[in-house]
Amino acid sequence: MRNPQVVLDNLTNKSNDETYKYQRVYRNLYNPEFYLMAYEDIYPNPGNMTKGSDNKTIDGMSMKRITNIIDSLRDEKYQPTPVRRTYIGKKRGNGKRPLGIPSFDDKLLQTVVKYILESIYESSFSNRSHGYRPNKSCHTAIKQIADTFNGIKWFIEGDIKGFFDNIDHSILIDLLRKRIKDEKFLRLIRKFLKAGYVEDWKYRNSYSGVPQGGIISPILSNI
Repeated sequence: MRNPQVVLDNLTNKSNDETYKYQRVYRNLYNPEFYLMAYEDIYPNPGNMTKGSDNKTIDGMSMKRITNIIDSLRDEKYQPTPVRRTYIGKKRGNGKRPLGIPSFDDKLLQTVVKYILESIYESSFSNRSHGYRPNKSCHTAIKQIADTFNGIKWFIEGDIKGFFDNIDHSILIDLLRKRIKDEKFLRLIRKFLKAGYVEDWKYRNSYSGVPQGGIISPILSNI
């Protein structure tokens, strides 16, 4: 199997060519090394011991678990589990916000998908965009302001209400299709978008928006 970092570097090397169309992306999901890399990234998070709607956690992680995911991907039988939705208090004490808890298998697979999407799209994002991006944060935004802004008197803060919940699935897939010519890969992303969520033990469909708590949600939102 090819080294995952080599694969991602190759994807990144082609990303500056806006006319390039990525094909056969889905086959990278058959590489167990990608999942070991993903596991190493996400296992320290204590939230992995919180059960998703399938009642599974990171506990019991094994190569067999990875093999089962890959086998289900080969014949496109992998079906994401609905996210378990709960509510937590907002930091400023103004009501509550929804928190989505995906299954660990979905987290693992979504992490691999995130690696691929970031390699393809990162170079096309504005250097003034600092949200939900590798090596960027509010601190890099502040530094950019300190280094480059002159004579600014006013800053305006804005917020798109319910942005993550209202992204149109068809528009998002059409945007992805402009650069990715691999319908298997796009069908998998659509499955994650349509997986729905469980709230108060009742299943609810997802007609719009990105998965609550999903690892691929920030990169999809930025796209």
